[in-house]
Amino acid sequence: MNQLVGTVLFFVQAAVLIMALYALVHAALQRPDAYTAAEKLTKPVWLIILGAGILVALVLGITGVAIAAVASGVYLVDVRPKLLEIQGKSR
Repeated sequence: MNQLVGTVLFFVQAAVLIMALYALVHAALQRPDAYTAAEKLTKPVWLIILGAGILVALVLGITGVAIAAVASGVYLVDVRPKLLEIQGKSR
């Protein structure tokens, strides 16, 4: 049973890290003026938040993974759609 829990946690951590890395790359590729037009935090702030989330996830383990999941989740659910809308890109 203990091995099953460890395996599940490993896959959860991997999935969250992949999601956070995707969010970081997406944030880096967007125009800086789109963030202010969407009335969100600036591009450098989002890059710091997402990058710090990834680092915390790598250092703190499952606690850090929760932090990275929240940071990247907020970006992907709230900020990303607004940026795409502002820039006239499809989802």
